[in-house]
Amino acid sequence: MDYVHHYMSPLGGITIASDGTALIGLWFDEQRFFATSLSPEQAEKKLPVFEQAVRWLDLYFSGRNPGFTPPIKLRTTEFRQAVCNIMLAIPYGRTMTYGKIAEIVARRKGVPRMSAQAVGGAVGHNPVSLIVPCHRVIGANGALVGYGGGLDRKAALLTLEHADLSGDFVP
Repeated sequence: MDYVHHYMSPLGGITIASDGTALIGLWFDEQRFFATSLSPEQAEKKLPVFEQAVRWLDLYFSGRNPGFTPPIKLRTTEFRQAVCNIMLAIPYGRTMTYGKIAEIVARRKGVPRMSAQAVGGAVGHNPVSLIVPCHRVIGANGALVGYGGGLDRKAALLTLEHADLSGDFVP
């Protein structure tokens, strides 16, 4: 059974999910691919991991780098896991392109190249939004593209982090 908790952020409702010990999901309500990794059986329950996630979200939405990552267990493919691990390493207030992530994945796999589009698919299916910072991934030309929670939210999140968006734009 999976467990859920609801959080109201300044950018809208968020559903947080856990297997009982680690986060398995965090989505803005009704975002693309919302809750696709959840089992059909769910219950609301107070859990220590939800307390950690709420503390993380409170710090984050107050404009501060939370400085820690709650326990995460990603129910996803090896490739998507690799992309999520790279996203976890993108510093607060910084961005990285889909192409750069593709280069890193290719290097780690020992292959000459990797498709930025494949990386985009993996980023788009990130089950733990915000904490695994898919909002920090941008297009090669600086475009704020591909955020399941909406481009307005992506821009707001990067602005909250004081990211340098001077060369970036929303198409």
